[in-house]
Amino acid sequence: MKKLIILTVIVFLLLPSVISFAEEGDSLGDSLIEVTEVIPEADEVAAADAEEAVVPVIETEDAIIASIADIAEAAQRGLSLLQRLGIALAIIVVQAIFIRIVWFIFKKLDYKLEHASRERIKPLVIKKLKLLTTKQIVKIIEIFLRVIKYAITALQLFITLPIVFSLFEATRNLAAILFGYILNPIKSIAISAIEYIPNLFMIAIIVLITHYVIKALKFFAVHIENEKLKIKGFYTEWAAPTYRILQVLLWAFAIAVIYPHLPGSDSSSFRGVSVFVGIIFSLGSSSAIGNLVAGLVITYMRPFKIGDRVLISEITGFVVEKNLMVVRLKTHKNEYVTFPNLTILGSSIVNYNTSSDEDEEGLIIYSEVTFGYSVPWEKVHEVLIDAALKTGHVQKTPKPFVLQTKLDDFYAVYQINCYTKDVGRVPRIRTELYENIQDGFREAGIDMTSAHYETTLEK
Repeated sequence: MKKLIILTVIVFLLLPSVISFAEEGDSLGDSLIEVTEVIPEADEVAAADAEEAVVPVIETEDAIIASIADIAEAAQRGLSLLQRLGIALAIIVVQAIFIRIVWFIFKKLDYKLEHASRERIKPLVIKKLKLLTTKQIVKIIEIFLRVIKYAITALQLFITLPIVFSLFEATRNLAAILFGYILNPIKSIAISAIEYIPNLFMIAIIVLITHYVIKALKFFAVHIENEKLKIKGFYTEWAAPTYRILQVLLWAFAIAVIYPHLPGSDSSSFRGVSVFVGIIFSLGSSSAIGNLVAGLVITYMRPFKIGDRVLISEITGFVVEKNLMVVRLKTHKNEYVTFPNLTILGSSIVNYNTSSDEDEEGLIIYSEVTFGYSVPWEKVHEVLIDAALKTGHVQKTPKPFVLQTKLDDFYAVYQINCYTKDVGRVPRIRTELYENIQDGFREAGIDMTSAHYETTLEK
């Protein structure tokens, strides 16, 4: 820091000497050969031109630019090569000091940021979800400050080099080119931004209208889902998927309307990229689109809902997730099975919960036993019905009943049927029913084994 201050003092001490030397010294030519020639008349003319070039009061921006050009031209005529080198060196040194000051300021900011991060900077949390920790936020701020520091340094260099080059005839055109590299892109961007303002207002209006239309649809969807609003023939489970479908369609329509107002939408390259993306999407997402369409069909078919106990492709489980792409079941063994919607659409579905609704009698659980013809069928019916009535979660009304499903050569097949509405406990209920059947026949003194006979013919 001390070296920086000393350097600044030296520059400001030398700068008046250089300027006085430029006013009082001998005029040198534009080349090294003319340095040795002394022309007093040229010195007087250059001094007069320089005084006339400096305008005391500049009221407009055009006057400022014109005065700068006059000063540069006067400097070309009136200052010697050595004087120009001195001014260029002074400008470079001052700019280096400014760059050093900027870097020093940003270094102090980094130091304060590092020591104040734990106290003043809190983690970014949205709805109990920690998106960024304090350390990550500090790292992002440090990167942002570093980018600003380098941008300011680059801007200072871009300003310094054209000014220095403009002091010399050989590099004067190069200065104009460097200024053009800076000003032309800025000018082009500014003009494009101003011309794009009407389209920007149009896009903002379209986005606002779409946003509030979707918000209104969500209001009705929530009320239908909560059964506060009832529409005949429209089920509550249709509310959420219908809202999502309309949301996607509305945003797709809004994008289609906004597309012509985007910058560069008329260019052939923009259209080519759009066509390429469309082809890639269509080729790579045929199965995904199929599952999406199947998910829409399943949604409005209403074969099951979340929490239902279903049988799909010989797998029984509870529906834990249902979306536009897949359906997930949780089996009684806590296994999670995922089915693509295309598979479900082509499979038969058994829903055990629909039979347990309030207006239904309940799900029928059944089991079969066999007894020989020596055992009276009336006694078998009695024992089976008593065993079913002793089983927990079995409905007393309607009463359990027995069906004789087969009369074989050596035994009859009896099927006990009982009702239950606790479909989630079916394995437990069936296990208890088997236990009660065994206990009932043991108490009645009836053997549950059935005789099997084989006939062998021998020569």
